[in-house]
Amino acid sequence: MSDAKLRHAIAFEAARLMYERVESEYFTAKRKAAKRLCRGNVKPSDLPSNAEIRDQIQAFARVHEGEARTANLREMRLHALRLMRVLCRFRPRLIGSVMTGHIRKGSDIDLHLFSDHTEPITSALDEEGLQYDVERKQIVKHGEARVFTHVHVFDVFNFELTVYPEDKAHYVFTSSITGKPIERASTRELEELIAREHPEVSIDEALAEQEEAVDPYQLFRLLLLPLENVKQNPRYHPEGDVLYHLLQVFELAREERPWDEEFLQAALLHDVGKGIDPYDHVSAGLQALDGLITERTAWLIANHMLAQEYKAGTLGHRARKKLEESRDFEDLMLLREVDDRGRVPGATVGTVDESLDYLKELDRQNKWK
Repeated sequence: MSDAKLRHAIAFEAARLMYERVESEYFTAKRKAAKRLCRGNVKPSDLPSNAEIRDQIQAFARVHEGEARTANLREMRLHALRLMRVLCRFRPRLIGSVMTGHIRKGSDIDLHLFSDHTEPITSALDEEGLQYDVERKQIVKHGEARVFTHVHVFDVFNFELTVYPEDKAHYVFTSSITGKPIERASTRELEELIAREHPEVSIDEALAEQEEAVDPYQLFRLLLLPLENVKQNPRYHPEGDVLYHLLQVFELAREERPWDEEFLQAALLHDVGKGIDPYDHVSAGLQALDGLITERTAWLIANHMLAQEYKAGTLGHRARKKLEESRDFEDLMLLREVDDRGRVPGATVGTVDESLDYLKELDRQNKWK
C-alpha cells in the first residue's frame, strides 16, 4: 500500500472509531487504526493529522445523518444560547463542533466559562434545576501539570463547561487539531450566527418553547441514579442492586432491538418504582413516569410482572388471553426474557448517562426522519 493510501486508510478507520464513539481522542484513534491496518511499525509521517480525521468524521456524519444533522445543529445552537444567557456573568464562549458546524452523533456542546471559583457556576445551574457533575482533571503538558475543571451538564443535549480563571477571558486558545486560534462565539455572536445560518428561526420564540418543555431524560436520570443503593433479594437477583440489573437488561434489549426506542425505554425503566415503593413497584414506577413515556412503553412496564406469571404458567385464563390479544404481546415476552437474563454477577454494562445518551440519540433520529 502506498504511503498516501495508507494515510487515507488510517484516517478513515480512526474516523470510524471516533464517529461510533469507540474512541474519543484523536491520538488513541489513529494509533489503534494504524495497529489494525499495519503489520509493522508505522512512521509518524504516515499517520494522518487530526484535521484529516475530522474531515472523515464529517463525511460519515453527512452520509449517515443527512438532513437530520442540520436540524440537530440548529437545536444544539439554540440550547447553547439558552444556557449562555443563564451563565452570562461568566462570559461564556461557545467553542467546538457546535460553533463550527462540524457536529456528529453524540457531540456535546462545549462552553468556556471564566470564574475564579466553580461554586457560583454550580449555584446558577442549581437555580435552573439542571443536573451536573464536576470533574477536576490533571493534565501534564510540556512537563507542567495543570488541573482543569469541567462541569458536565445533563440536559436535552449534554454540555461540557470548562472553567478558566477570570484573567483568561481574553486569552487566545489554540486548537489541538489545527494549531490555530480556536473559533469561538460570545452570546451576541452566537445570536448573529443563528440569525445568519438559520434564518427560519425566531430566537425568542424558540427559547420560550425550550423553557416550557419538560426534558424526560433529566427525570429518568433522577429516578435511576438512587437505584444503585436499592438492594434486591439475592435468591432472585444475584447480580445485586436494582440499577445494575436495569443496565444489564438495557444492554440485552439493545442487542435485540437497537432501533426500538419505546422497547428500550421499558427495558431501562421497568423497575424504577423499586426506589419508591418496593411493595408495588409497578404502580409506583408508572405514576412517576406518567406523561413522560408513550402508551406502548407504559403497557410493557405495566405488564412485565404478569408476563412472568404467564411464562411460569400461573396466570389465569382470562388474563392470559388478554395479554395474547395485545399487538405488543411478543415484545412483552421479549422484555420478560431479557429481564430474566439480566441477572449476571459481574456482567459488563454501560453507565446511566451512556444509556440515556443512546436513547436521546434515537429520539433525535426518529424526530427528524
